[in-house]
Amino acid sequence: MSAPAADRPATEATGPATPSPVTPPVERGRSIEPRVFWPAAAVIAVFALLALVFPGATAEAMSGVQGVVLAGFGWYYVLLIAAFVVFSGFVAFSRYGDLRLGRDDEAPEFGLRSWFAMLFSAGMGIGLVFWGVAEPLNHFAAPRPGFDGTQAQAGAQAITTTYLHWGVHAWAIYVVVGLAIAYAVHRKGRPISIRWAIEPLVGEKVARGRFGDVIDVIAVVGTLFGVATSLGFGVLQLSAGLDFLGLPANTPLWQTVLIAAITGLAVLSVVTGVAKGIRILSNVNMVLAALVLLFVLLAGPTLFLLREFVASLGLYAANVLRLTFDTSPLQGEAGQAWQASWTTFYWGWWMSWAPFVGVFIARISRGRTVREFVVGVLAVPTLLTFLWFSVLGGTALYRELFGEGGLVGAEGAVDTNTSLFLMLDGLPFGAVVSVVALVLIVTFFVTSSDSGSLVVDMLASGGNTNPPTWSRVMWAVLEGVVAAALLIVGAVTGATSGLSALQTTAIVIALPFSFVMIMMMVATLRAFREEWAEVDHRRRRRRTKRLAADVAAELENDGRVDGLGPDDHPGSVAAGARTPAGTGPRERP
Repeated sequence: MSAPAADRPATEATGPATPSPVTPPVERGRSIEPRVFWPAAAVIAVFALLALVFPGATAEAMSGVQGVVLAGFGWYYVLLIAAFVVFSGFVAFSRYGDLRLGRDDEAPEFGLRSWFAMLFSAGMGIGLVFWGVAEPLNHFAAPRPGFDGTQAQAGAQAITTTYLHWGVHAWAIYVVVGLAIAYAVHRKGRPISIRWAIEPLVGEKVARGRFGDVIDVIAVVGTLFGVATSLGFGVLQLSAGLDFLGLPANTPLWQTVLIAAITGLAVLSVVTGVAKGIRILSNVNMVLAALVLLFVLLAGPTLFLLREFVASLGLYAANVLRLTFDTSPLQGEAGQAWQASWTTFYWGWWMSWAPFVGVFIARISRGRTVREFVVGVLAVPTLLTFLWFSVLGGTALYRELFGEGGLVGAEGAVDTNTSLFLMLDGLPFGAVVSVVALVLIVTFFVTSSDSGSLVVDMLASGGNTNPPTWSRVMWAVLEGVVAAALLIVGAVTGATSGLSALQTTAIVIALPFSFVMIMMMVATLRAFREEWAEVDHRRRRRRTKRLAADVAAELENDGRVDGLGPDDHPGSVAAGARTPAGTGPRERP
């Protein structure tokens, strides 16, 4: 990808004025990396097979693992995400923020406009469409255990809780992975692979060996399950939307058929390549999402939405520290169940997506400084995401608080799968926009699958940026199979439309990768510290040379006082030769 000439900055602030580090040549990935490709494919295929053949036993095993993770690691997820936020702020605003992800004199590959647009597209996916209305409504109807307030206060906390799950914390997870990969690829010339992001911690030999293979296998499996989870959400909403419009598609059989059909479209997009399929569909996504957002803003309670957006930003800023560390310990099992369904689920989901999104934002950030990278990744997608939830979720809350209601059922029940279409149905031309929303879901489904397949294939091919088509197709098919298997597991075990199975998978699969992320964070700090030590050493040497040159120049200037040349200055050898007899130093006998 390359930016238009108009987007490229004419000049760019540089980082530390140091020579570029010696950059080793980028290793060319083989068609596949057998020690990563086949183990990862085997793990995923075995899981899918067990889930399809023994859905009950698989669900029971998943539930048991989830219970262990939540009982022993729920607090760990919360504390770890807070550490990621602190890490992001530290590297951005410390001296390390001046380091450049590339050569010291290298300008950014993409201008700010293109870069911001691509950052937003990375965070804009099926999840936002699925949860844009559903999450604020769920938090409004059933607030976090321990909440005691009015309906208006419930609406305010619903938006701020949603902001917590989709804002700075989520993108800090992507910063950790994206920054480590960007530094390894653009600064050190390494292939696109998770193993090289931890090289500063474990050394080249370990990163290249079996330990590095295990790291990449974990990343591949986690990424594929994360993408499959998103695809599952997309199918749930798509089938519910079709059912809402009169087509009885909200059944496990039809959901499986939809997965097969849309996976076929994803395979077609993968075959056509990045330049055609993925690029075109990504542009379509952005246009459709902008149209839906603008329509709801103008057709809904516009003034209320604008006021609510500003107020919710202030409320979020005032409560973000408390929300960050809230694990609901005093609410007992109810608090633990809420954490599992929401906060812990989201932290697991984001971590499973981190290799995918991290590789993408690393790829488009060549030439940026560390400070630009962190601030851009945290600020721009977060604000746009907040706007999305404020408009769509705010419209639903306005209808419940001041309108005809109907979005929250008896005893606080919310139909999560159809809430978007129910909200749109209350607006003018809602049926038409519902069709547009269905198309948006399909295009997001396809782009998530094909771009996810490409990233997974790159990781499984030793960093090859152009892996073979057959392997990309294989990963796309596996994503569809895993998504179908999870939905079948949920349906067989009575889980709500497979939603519980998807959430359980995200929570469990993120645990092993969370340890990899800790290593990436420590490795990045070590690499920055070592490189800055070299920067300081070179700067001191330059200062010493400049000081010596200044002293020499000053001495030379002192020798030309009152128009005398250096040979005429008192005390010089030539001047001593001309000193009258008897006035110079006495000669030794």
